[in-house]
Amino acid sequence: MLARPAAAFVAVLLAGCASSAEPQPEDPCSGPGALSTCLAPTLADEAYIDQGQRYFDTLDASADPDSDPTYAELVARWEWPPWLLLTGYGRELTLAVDEVVLAAFPRTTVPVRDCRVFGEQPFARCRVSLDYDGQGCPIYEEFTFNDAGEITFVEAWSDQPGSLPMDGDADPWAEEEDVGRLSTRIPGLGTADGRIDPEGEPMRTAAERDADVADFSARTQDFWGAWSEAYDAAGDDLFARGCGW
Repeated sequence: MLARPAAAFVAVLLAGCASSAEPQPEDPCSGPGALSTCLAPTLADEAYIDQGQRYFDTLDASADPDSDPTYAELVARWEWPPWLLLTGYGRELTLAVDEVVLAAFPRTTVPVRDCRVFGEQPFARCRVSLDYDGQGCPIYEEFTFNDAGEITFVEAWSDQPGSLPMDGDADPWAEEEDVGRLSTRIPGLGTADGRIDPEGEPMRTAAERDADVADFSARTQDFWGAWSEAYDAAGDDLFARGCGW
Protein backbone atom coordinates (compact mmCIF):
# COMPACT_ATOMS: atom_id res chain seq x y z
CA MET A 1 0.00 0.00 0.00
CA LEU A 2 1.28 3.46 -0.88
CA ALA A 3 1.97 5.85 1.93
CA ARG A 4 -0.50 8.75 2.09
CA PRO A 5 1.88 11.37 0.55
CA ALA A 6 2.82 9.01 -2.28
CA ALA A 7 -0.82 8.18 -2.97
CA ALA A 8 -1.68 11.85 -3.10
CA PHE A 9 1.17 12.46 -5.57
CA VAL A 10 -0.07 9.67 -7.87
CA ALA A 11 -3.59 11.09 -7.72
CA VAL A 12 -2.32 14.49 -8.81
CA LEU A 13 -0.42 12.93 -11.72
CA LEU A 14 -3.47 10.99 -12.87
CA ALA A 15 -5.65 14.08 -12.67
CA GLY A 16 -3.14 15.99 -14.76
CA CYS A 17 -3.06 13.27 -17.41
CA ALA A 18 -6.85 13.20 -17.58
CA SER A 19 -7.12 16.97 -18.00
CA SER A 20 -4.46 17.09 -20.70
CA ALA A 21 -5.87 14.20 -22.73
CA GLU A 22 -7.00 15.02 -26.26
CA PRO A 23 -10.79 15.21 -26.65
CA GLN A 24 -12.19 12.15 -28.33
CA PRO A 25 -13.58 12.72 -31.85
CA GLU A 26 -17.33 12.51 -32.24
CA ASP A 27 -18.68 9.17 -33.43
CA PRO A 28 -20.45 9.91 -36.75
CA CYS A 29 -22.60 6.82 -36.25
CA SER A 30 -24.04 7.57 -32.83
CA GLY A 31 -27.13 9.49 -31.80
CA PRO A 32 -29.70 11.37 -33.88
CA GLY A 33 -27.03 12.95 -36.07
CA ALA A 34 -25.66 9.70 -37.52
CA LEU A 35 -24.54 9.95 -41.13
CA SER A 36 -25.91 7.84 -43.97
CA THR A 37 -22.67 5.91 -44.50
CA CYS A 38 -23.21 4.29 -41.11
CA LEU A 39 -26.00 2.12 -42.54
CA ALA A 40 -25.56 -1.15 -44.42
CA PRO A 41 -28.00 -2.64 -46.95
CA THR A 42 -30.86 -4.61 -45.40
CA LEU A 43 -32.63 -5.69 -48.61
CA ALA A 44 -31.75 -7.72 -51.67
CA ASP A 45 -29.99 -5.84 -54.46
CA GLU A 46 -33.06 -6.05 -56.69
CA ALA A 47 -35.15 -4.12 -54.15
CA TYR A 48 -32.90 -1.06 -54.34
CA ILE A 49 -32.79 -1.16 -58.12
CA ASP A 50 -36.59 -1.46 -58.19
CA GLN A 51 -36.91 1.68 -56.07
CA GLY A 52 -34.73 3.60 -58.51
CA GLN A 53 -36.85 2.38 -61.40
CA ARG A 54 -40.07 3.31 -59.61
CA TYR A 55 -38.72 6.78 -58.97
CA PHE A 56 -38.23 7.37 -62.69
CA ASP A 57 -41.66 5.89 -63.38
CA THR A 58 -43.12 8.94 -61.62
CA LEU A 59 -41.44 11.12 -64.26
CA ASP A 60 -42.38 8.92 -67.22
CA ALA A 61 -45.73 9.45 -68.93
CA SER A 62 -45.54 5.98 -70.49
CA ALA A 63 -45.00 4.16 -67.17
CA ASP A 64 -47.55 2.63 -64.83
CA PRO A 65 -49.07 5.60 -62.94
CA ASP A 66 -49.33 3.46 -59.81
CA SER A 67 -45.61 2.67 -59.80
CA ASP A 68 -44.43 4.93 -56.99
CA PRO A 69 -41.22 4.62 -54.97
CA THR A 70 -41.37 3.92 -51.25
CA TYR A 71 -40.51 7.26 -49.71
CA ALA A 72 -39.76 7.89 -46.05
CA GLU A 73 -42.08 10.42 -44.42
CA LEU A 74 -39.49 13.22 -44.55
CA VAL A 75 -37.73 12.28 -47.79
CA ALA A 76 -35.78 15.16 -49.28
CA ARG A 77 -34.60 15.74 -52.84
CA TRP A 78 -31.63 17.93 -53.73
CA GLU A 79 -30.86 18.75 -57.38
CA TRP A 80 -27.58 20.54 -57.95
CA PRO A 81 -27.29 23.57 -60.29
CA PRO A 82 -28.30 24.36 -62.88
CA TRP A 83 -31.34 22.63 -61.33
CA LEU A 84 -33.26 24.11 -58.42
CA LEU A 85 -31.60 22.65 -55.30
CA LEU A 86 -34.33 21.55 -52.85
CA THR A 87 -37.08 20.22 -55.14
CA GLY A 88 -38.83 17.90 -52.73
CA TYR A 89 -39.34 17.69 -48.97
CA GLY A 90 -41.72 15.20 -47.43
CA ARG A 91 -43.40 12.19 -49.03
CA GLU A 92 -46.64 13.79 -50.21
CA LEU A 93 -45.09 17.04 -51.38
CA THR A 94 -42.38 15.28 -53.40
CA LEU A 95 -44.96 13.14 -55.20
CA ALA A 96 -47.11 16.23 -55.78
CA VAL A 97 -44.22 18.17 -57.29
CA ASP A 98 -43.51 15.33 -59.72
CA GLU A 99 -47.17 15.26 -60.76
CA VAL A 100 -47.00 18.99 -61.50
CA VAL A 101 -43.81 18.56 -63.54
CA LEU A 102 -45.29 15.68 -65.53
CA ALA A 103 -48.44 17.70 -66.19
CA ALA A 104 -46.28 20.55 -67.50
CA PHE A 105 -44.35 18.16 -69.76
CA PRO A 106 -46.98 15.48 -70.52
CA ARG A 107 -44.94 13.65 -73.16
CA THR A 108 -41.88 13.14 -70.98
CA THR A 109 -40.46 9.62 -70.90
CA VAL A 110 -37.36 8.04 -69.38
CA PRO A 111 -36.36 5.50 -72.04
CA VAL A 112 -32.70 5.19 -71.04
CA ARG A 113 -32.15 3.84 -67.52
CA ASP A 114 -29.15 2.19 -65.93
CA CYS A 115 -29.65 1.67 -62.18
CA ARG A 116 -27.12 -0.19 -60.05
CA VAL A 117 -26.77 -1.13 -56.41
CA PHE A 118 -23.79 -0.50 -54.12
CA GLY A 119 -22.74 -1.74 -50.70
CA GLU A 120 -22.23 1.77 -49.33
CA GLN A 121 -24.67 4.65 -49.26
CA PRO A 122 -26.17 5.80 -51.48
CA PHE A 123 -27.19 2.21 -52.21
CA ALA A 124 -28.89 2.89 -55.58
CA ARG A 125 -27.35 5.05 -58.32
CA CYS A 126 -28.79 5.65 -61.77
CA ARG A 127 -27.61 7.16 -65.01
CA VAL A 128 -30.63 7.96 -67.15
CA SER A 129 -31.78 10.16 -69.99
CA LEU A 130 -35.17 11.84 -69.88
CA ASP A 131 -36.83 12.53 -73.22
CA TYR A 132 -38.62 15.86 -73.57
CA ASP A 133 -40.42 15.80 -76.93
CA GLY A 134 -37.52 14.06 -78.61
CA GLN A 135 -34.75 15.93 -76.82
CA GLY A 136 -32.63 13.90 -74.43
CA CYS A 137 -31.63 15.13 -70.98
CA PRO A 138 -28.94 12.98 -69.29
CA ILE A 139 -29.07 12.88 -65.49
CA TYR A 140 -27.03 11.18 -62.77
CA GLU A 141 -29.09 10.41 -59.64
CA GLU A 142 -28.46 8.74 -56.27
CA PHE A 143 -30.82 7.27 -53.68
CA THR A 144 -30.20 6.94 -49.94
CA PHE A 145 -32.23 4.45 -47.88
CA ASN A 146 -33.11 3.70 -44.26
CA ASP A 147 -33.17 0.24 -42.69
CA ALA A 148 -36.80 -0.28 -43.78
CA GLY A 149 -35.81 0.18 -47.42
CA GLU A 150 -37.50 3.58 -47.72
CA ILE A 151 -35.86 6.33 -49.77
CA THR A 152 -34.76 9.08 -47.41
CA PHE A 153 -32.73 11.29 -49.76
CA VAL A 154 -32.58 11.78 -53.52
CA GLU A 155 -29.67 13.67 -55.06
CA ALA A 156 -29.36 14.59 -58.73
CA TRP A 157 -26.87 16.17 -61.09
CA SER A 158 -26.97 17.18 -64.72
CA ASP A 159 -24.82 14.69 -66.60
CA GLN A 160 -22.93 17.46 -68.36
CA PRO A 161 -19.23 18.37 -68.27
CA GLY A 162 -18.46 20.30 -65.10
CA SER A 163 -21.75 19.45 -63.38
CA LEU A 164 -21.09 15.96 -62.02
CA PRO A 165 -19.64 15.38 -58.53
CA MET A 166 -17.04 13.00 -59.96
CA ASP A 167 -15.08 12.33 -63.12
CA GLY A 168 -17.80 10.76 -65.23
CA ASP A 169 -15.28 8.85 -67.33
CA ALA A 170 -12.81 7.65 -64.68
CA ASP A 171 -15.40 7.10 -61.93
CA PRO A 172 -18.79 6.71 -63.66
CA TRP A 173 -20.57 5.48 -60.51
CA ALA A 174 -19.04 7.89 -58.00
CA GLU A 175 -17.19 5.27 -55.98
CA GLU A 176 -14.11 7.29 -55.09
CA GLU A 177 -13.79 8.87 -51.64
CA ASP A 178 -13.75 12.51 -52.77
CA VAL A 179 -17.21 12.58 -54.39
CA GLY A 180 -18.93 15.88 -53.64
CA ARG A 181 -22.35 14.57 -52.59
CA LEU A 182 -24.57 16.11 -49.93
CA SER A 183 -26.32 12.94 -48.76
CA THR A 184 -23.33 11.75 -46.73
CA ARG A 185 -23.15 15.08 -44.86
CA ILE A 186 -26.76 15.43 -43.70
CA PRO A 187 -27.13 14.48 -40.02
CA GLY A 188 -29.85 11.94 -39.26
CA LEU A 189 -29.77 10.00 -42.51
CA GLY A 190 -27.67 7.35 -40.77
CA THR A 191 -30.23 6.53 -38.09
CA ALA A 192 -32.34 3.41 -38.51
CA ASP A 193 -35.32 5.40 -39.84
CA GLY A 194 -33.13 7.96 -41.64
CA ARG A 195 -35.19 10.83 -40.29
CA ILE A 196 -33.63 14.27 -40.49
CA ASP A 197 -34.37 17.15 -38.13
CA PRO A 198 -33.54 20.45 -39.89
CA GLU A 199 -33.84 22.37 -36.62
CA GLY A 200 -32.09 19.85 -34.37
CA GLU A 201 -28.73 20.34 -32.69
CA PRO A 202 -26.84 17.92 -35.00
CA MET A 203 -28.05 19.86 -38.05
CA ARG A 204 -27.17 23.22 -36.49
CA THR A 205 -23.71 21.97 -35.63
CA ALA A 206 -23.13 20.57 -39.12
CA ALA A 207 -24.45 23.77 -40.70
CA GLU A 208 -21.88 25.82 -38.83
CA ARG A 209 -19.06 24.07 -40.68
CA ASP A 210 -20.73 23.15 -43.98
CA ALA A 211 -22.36 25.84 -46.15
CA ASP A 212 -24.25 23.26 -48.23
CA VAL A 213 -25.83 21.72 -45.14
CA ALA A 214 -26.73 25.21 -43.92
CA ASP A 215 -28.37 26.00 -47.26
CA PHE A 216 -30.30 22.73 -47.23
CA SER A 217 -31.55 23.33 -43.70
CA ALA A 218 -32.65 26.89 -44.50
CA ARG A 219 -34.58 25.79 -47.60
CA THR A 220 -36.53 23.17 -45.67
CA GLN A 221 -37.93 25.96 -43.49
CA ASP A 222 -39.65 27.59 -46.49
CA PHE A 223 -39.84 25.04 -49.29
CA TRP A 224 -42.10 26.88 -51.72
CA GLY A 225 -40.45 30.23 -51.13
CA ALA A 226 -36.99 28.76 -51.73
CA TRP A 227 -38.19 26.81 -54.78
CA SER A 228 -39.82 29.89 -56.33
CA GLU A 229 -36.70 31.96 -55.74
CA ALA A 230 -34.50 29.29 -57.34
CA TYR A 231 -36.87 28.97 -60.30
CA ASP A 232 -36.90 32.71 -60.95
CA ALA A 233 -33.11 32.85 -60.73
CA ALA A 234 -32.63 29.90 -63.10
CA GLY A 235 -33.70 31.80 -66.20
CA ASP A 236 -35.32 30.67 -69.43
CA ASP A 237 -32.29 28.65 -70.50
CA LEU A 238 -32.53 26.23 -67.55
CA PHE A 239 -33.14 23.15 -69.67
CA ALA A 240 -30.67 24.22 -72.33
CA ARG A 241 -27.93 24.34 -69.69
CA GLY A 242 -29.05 21.33 -67.67
CA CYS A 243 -29.70 19.05 -70.63
CA GLY A 244 -26.96 20.26 -72.96
CA TRP A 245 -29.34 21.41 -75.72
